Amino acid sequence: MEYMTESVTCTPGHILCCDCGVPISPNPANICVACLRSKVDISQGIPKQVSISFCKQCQRYFQPPGTWIQCALESRELLALCLKKIKAPLSKVRLVDASFVWTEPHSKRLKVKLTIQKEVMNGAILQQVFVVDYVVQPQMCGDCHRVEAKDFWKAVVQVRQKTLHKKTFYYLEQLILKYGMHQNTLRIKEIHDGLDFYYSSKQHAQKMVEFLQCTVPTRYKASQRLISQDIHSNTYNYKSTFSVEIVPICKDNVVCLSSKLAQSLGNMNQICVCIRVTSVIHLIDPNTLQVADIDGNTFWSHLFNSLCHPRQLEEFIVMDCSIVRDLKRSAGAGMISKKHTLGEVWVQKTSEMNTDKQYFCRTHLGHLLNPGDLVLGFDLANCNLNDEHVNKMKSDRIPDVVLIKKSYDRTKRQRRRNWKLKELAKERENMDADNERQYQDFLEDLEEDEAIRKNVNIYRDSTIPVESDTDDEGAPRISLAEMLEDLHISQDATGEEEC
Repeated sequence: MEYMTESVTCTPGHILCCDCGVPISPNPANICVACLRSKVDISQGIPKQVSISFCKQCQRYFQPPGTWIQCALESRELLALCLKKIKAPLSKVRLVDASFVWTEPHSKRLKVKLTIQKEVMNGAILQQVFVVDYVVQPQMCGDCHRVEAKDFWKAVVQVRQKTLHKKTFYYLEQLILKYGMHQNTLRIKEIHDGLDFYYSSKQHAQKMVEFLQCTVPTRYKASQRLISQDIHSNTYNYKSTFSVEIVPICKDNVVCLSSKLAQSLGNMNQICVCIRVTSVIHLIDPNTLQVADIDGNTFWSHLFNSLCHPRQLEEFIVMDCSIVRDLKRSAGAGMISKKHTLGEVWVQKTSEMNTDKQYFCRTHLGHLLNPGDLVLGFDLANCNLNDEHVNKMKSDRIPDVVLIKKSYDRTKRQRRRNWKLKELAKERENMDADNERQYQDFLEDLEEDEAIRKNVNIYRDSTIPVESDTDDEGAPRISLAEMLEDLHISQDATGEEEC
């Protein structure tokens, strides 16, 4: 009896567990936590191992019923995705806390520690901590399937420009690379007058069209073709086509504006030179240095064409050059270029050196030209122009020669070029010598125009030795400060990365 008296003695405010007799604080079940856990498992019904799908190509996780989302390891988004996998069993308990248990990133396992509570046996609240193991299963998503197939597409953007020179396309290619607009394309196909971009969704194609509208003057038309339909669920499958047309004007083109458009631009002369094409057409009047910008809407409202193509440019030699200091500007004149100098020159064709025939003209290249220099220009006096705006002009308003740019030794410039550009991975129909010549023209334009190369990623070519920024002839070159290092990361036989 004395033994029994000592065993039932307990501190005030405590009771004995009805199963094991351990002193405990009173609770609705009158059972200690250990006995309660032995009788009730509140985690019963919650799976302890779950599979989760992961696409290695796009680094996304599958979220039922049909979406794929991007999540970083141990992120809140990934934790929410893991909890949704066991949402139904968790609805029967109260979730108190959830956190990741660290695992090796390459282990294909995600461990989540859960703390749950549930009311059991006459209202007692039981709390339990356990770990759910998520097995990461590799599975290719539908988008990556289409990319690998390379023959399934839902939208295509057809970019066209009705010109003989591809300077604008080369510039556009560099913009696409710089801003990563090629990442969602299934494939890119190059044809003789443009590029075709294929996409797995219409939204990606619309995003490309919007990008093109912001970078070059364009207009576009959209159409779609019905592929299949389900009358029971009222769903339709279309293939969409976006036809994008770029203005048919390139850098170094000579154009003739309509009299109405020239007057609206500040009484410019109708004969102008295109100095660059970005989101607008940049024109300069070689007689007055007046500049104007024409956007796509203005161009399509007041159409004008190029009077010559690069093959028609002829080489002239400068016989005499003088700078025009005092220029009388007409009333209502627009902006004057500060980067050019107005000059009056006498030139002679290199093909007519055995004659005494010379041409007089004004030019915007007065800061570059000296007697004896070679310059490329367009001979308007000895060519047949079939242009409606030129035909309406008075003959005294049409210059004999329009000079475009100074000429340098191309072979020497190409040999000393210590930089390079990246290219899009595109399918080509053919690559002839004319395309290579046009690409070299674009590279020379980058060297000569700082405004254009600000939008282009230029990479250092380590195979060419570093020299001064200008050569002996004064040909412009790109400085090292404007170049990026082209980083290549590869793996050796031991699996270690080498730069």
